[in-house]
Amino acid sequence: MTRTLQKKFITTAMLAITVLILVLLGAINGIYCWISGQQMERMLGMLADNGGAPSMQREMTEKEMPQRGRPGFLDQPIDEDTAMSARYFMVRYNSDGEVVQTDISKIASVTEEEAGKMADKARENGDTEGRTEQFRYKITESRDGKGSVVIFLDTSSQMHSILMVLGISIFIGMLCWSLMLVLVILLSKKAILPIAENIEKQKQFVTDAGHEIKTPLAIIMANTDAMELHNGENKWSRNIREQTIRLNGLMQNLLALAKMDEGGVKLPSSDILLSSLLEEILPSFYEPASLKEIIIQENIQPDIIVHGNRDNMIRLITILMDNAVKYTSRKGNIKVYLERKENTVALNIKNTCDTLPEVEPEKLFDRFYRGDSARTQKSGGYGIGLSVARAITESQKGSITASYEEKQIIFTVRLKVQNAWS
Repeated sequence: MTRTLQKKFITTAMLAITVLILVLLGAINGIYCWISGQQMERMLGMLADNGGAPSMQREMTEKEMPQRGRPGFLDQPIDEDTAMSARYFMVRYNSDGEVVQTDISKIASVTEEEAGKMADKARENGDTEGRTEQFRYKITESRDGKGSVVIFLDTSSQMHSILMVLGISIFIGMLCWSLMLVLVILLSKKAILPIAENIEKQKQFVTDAGHEIKTPLAIIMANTDAMELHNGENKWSRNIREQTIRLNGLMQNLLALAKMDEGGVKLPSSDILLSSLLEEILPSFYEPASLKEIIIQENIQPDIIVHGNRDNMIRLITILMDNAVKYTSRKGNIKVYLERKENTVALNIKNTCDTLPEVEPEKLFDRFYRGDSARTQKSGGYGIGLSVARAITESQKGSITASYEEKQIIFTVRLKVQNAWS
């Protein structure tokens, strides 16, 4: 139990830490990408405002300032020194669309011919701004109003910086995650120790109490038999017997549930021919079902084998069938299906019900849950049987679910299948 709690604690803690690290790294890299993009946009706007020159040849008006963007709180200010370090080229056209000037003095990786082709392609796109390869471009009107200027700004250094920041942040994030994993593992046992101790004490109490109750129950039953032998059966003796049997059943279920909770206990297991086991158990429910005029319908696929503890499988089937018979409406029906789908065995038990529970199906597996306490008392239920069924199923590495259909409750058990016998 302690190891199980420790694993859950580590898994939950590391999931929270992973989400936190991903959010932080995503926020940092997202903000950095946004800042770099704004920086390039302002740089390109400044070059366009100055006709392709990095120097401030004229004062900007208040109306022109927003076009290239004022620097924000996190933005690096764009000045002439910053603009002088930018890598860009410019192609100027006259009013007839002919190239009159190509300036590649600020970049060495582009020839005049390549610059002209890129500028022509940018003009053909019809957009005043855009991207091509590692360049961002902007098309503006010439200062004299008799043509246009296409300015291309190389953003490869910014992209390299973005990738470098991403790589560094991933490395630091993985390092922090690894350190936190070691720290969580070292502290997990100490963190769950009080909870584990309380759970162990509760389980020990249930086990001890169950064994202590056995003797008084046996004595009560023996005294009841003796009283009926001397004085005959009466309503009081019948009531004592019924309640003693009920209390004994509850004790057995509590002990079984406590045993299921002890993860370290390894029960003997073997291959079980589930098809035959189901056919052996079902006839014992024909008589109680007939008293309520209930029809039991069976559809059992033959030669289905599962691996597990035989006693637990018998208890699982008995709990589900007992539950179905108790809560099926008079003159209703119970349908039992056993089939194999690839590597999974599915056992479905459906029973009709006049009134479906008002809670979610998952709530039915809660310990001591009772949808109708008066009805449960009358039918002899303990409110713990389905909890035992779930514990048994999980110990078999399977799953059990409940669902509602129109006036029907369906319990589905799924287990891993073994190879069928030949």
